Amino acid sequence: MASLIEMVPPSVAGRMLRSVFALPEPVKRLIAGAPVYRDGQRLALDTQLLLLMMRLEGERRLAGGTVEDAREGLSRTKVLLPGVPARPVATRKVDAGGVPARLYTPKGLAEGSPLLVFYHGGGWVVGDIETHDTVCRYLAVHAEVRVLSIEYRLAPEHPYPAAPDDALAAYAYAVEHAGELGADPSAIAVGGDSAGGNLAAVVGLLAERTPDFALLFYPATDFTVRRRSRELFEEGFYLTDADMVWFADHYVPEERRAEVKASPMLADDLSGFPPTYLATAGFDPLRDEGEEFAKRLDKAGVRVAVRRQEDLIHGFANTWSLGGRFREALSEAAGALRTGLYAGPRDRD
Repeated sequence: MASLIEMVPPSVAGRMLRSVFALPEPVKRLIAGAPVYRDGQRLALDTQLLLLMMRLEGERRLAGGTVEDAREGLSRTKVLLPGVPARPVATRKVDAGGVPARLYTPKGLAEGSPLLVFYHGGGWVVGDIETHDTVCRYLAVHAEVRVLSIEYRLAPEHPYPAAPDDALAAYAYAVEHAGELGADPSAIAVGGDSAGGNLAAVVGLLAERTPDFALLFYPATDFTVRRRSRELFEEGFYLTDADMVWFADHYVPEERRAEVKASPMLADDLSGFPPTYLATAGFDPLRDEGEEFAKRLDKAGVRVAVRRQEDLIHGFANTWSLGGRFREALSEAAGALRTGLYAGPRDRD
């Protein structure tokens, strides 16, 4: 049976959510309850409040049940959490080598700007350009870049390796057609969140022309090992261990999970990977594998900045419109992207 909040139109529920986040801190603490501590970390008040509001949505989960239900659930958050930067952003459709894409161009951005090729999250099963529209707009405006958001094929209709194949094809298109996209061919980054971070990492390893920078939000990097953070945060912090199993089972057969296109952590050589900003969330089952990937990059001689947003949860990039710690975290990432692309080396022929 639907919960009361589920019967409220998403646009109305979204306004209610933002009004709660606008309350004074002491009032929000009364609503959220006692602080939550785990693994030496304290959950941010706004994160705790968001999780409470999610629970009021009933038993809806990120994954589980039918694929259609999971996709509908994530699409609802697009309406619940609308948000666009104050600066206008123009968009247009692009056929990126046979892969549908959307190009974001902030108003007034000069021709020849850097470009971010972005892959949305959603466990390779849910999510699309629309669910990550606000993230792409924010990064475009605050990093002063064009963003090409990729609509790669989803499982189970298109199982592995359809998604990484599309990711590589779209990136190759962006490199070849950078001028047509209004971008600088010597300043092209890849980025993504969660499953999209996985795809960006695959492109960083396997693309014929190495990207100039990688922006990875809480990436999935290894299907073959269960790390400690999956036990610590297996339930109650948005992405669950059960969700991860459900996504993996829909995406890639067990016998292929050690392939680099699925688990970039397992590549023999990471030394050619681009300079990277990698953000993890403290209360996230994926935390440890993201941070281990960063350590492997560093050991291979790659310039990498790893940042644990220790009081946040998986998916924080999509919640920036609520302000507070969510916006701070995405703003930091946008700054890293801008620095990496504008101040990075330009030694391409």
